[in-house]
Amino acid sequence: MANRARTRLDNLTLAGLDPQDHIATNFRVYELSRCEVAARLGIGNALPDDQVLRAAVQLVREVMQPIRDAHGRFSPISLYRCQALERVLKKNPPDWISLSPHTGGWACDLRIPGLTTLALAQWASTQLPVFDAVCCECVDPDLGPSSGWVHIALRPAALGPNRGQLRSQIRDRRNGRWIIVEGLRDQIA
Repeated sequence: MANRARTRLDNLTLAGLDPQDHIATNFRVYELSRCEVAARLGIGNALPDDQVLRAAVQLVREVMQPIRDAHGRFSPISLYRCQALERVLKKNPPDWISLSPHTGGWACDLRIPGLTTLALAQWASTQLPVFDAVCCECVDPDLGPSSGWVHIALRPAALGPNRGQLRSQIRDRRNGRWIIVEGLRDQIA
């Protein structure tokens, strides 16, 4: 187990890392691809290459570590997700290719115990210096303010500038459908 928290991104390679190595103050390599759903379904979800590794480490260092510093210990719901896992999660056929930033290692989904989904999203949108998107996802007003999770994406520099998008996916109580709205909120206005 080595501490690689200060290793430059371009010096990180999959071949040179142990799953227990620190890649940030409070995060280890194995947390980049750990996903309970993948484990339960027997889907291998290993990082595929150094490019995805570096994007995921950047996300951990610039997004997840500041959130942990401010709010305490948590584990991400998911960060990297392979194509097979994406197909299962989104109920798509075997030939479907996901364009989700999770497949590139530059998005995470998370919850923090004791903090509502909206409060976490608002904190991230005002306290993180840069992000591509902050989204309140799968917020169901009937299940309470901590239902769902926060999705945060941070583009690697090679993919262009971060857009700073704010969105919410909320279940509409009137018809039960999921809708996406601009801005951060936990219920339909």
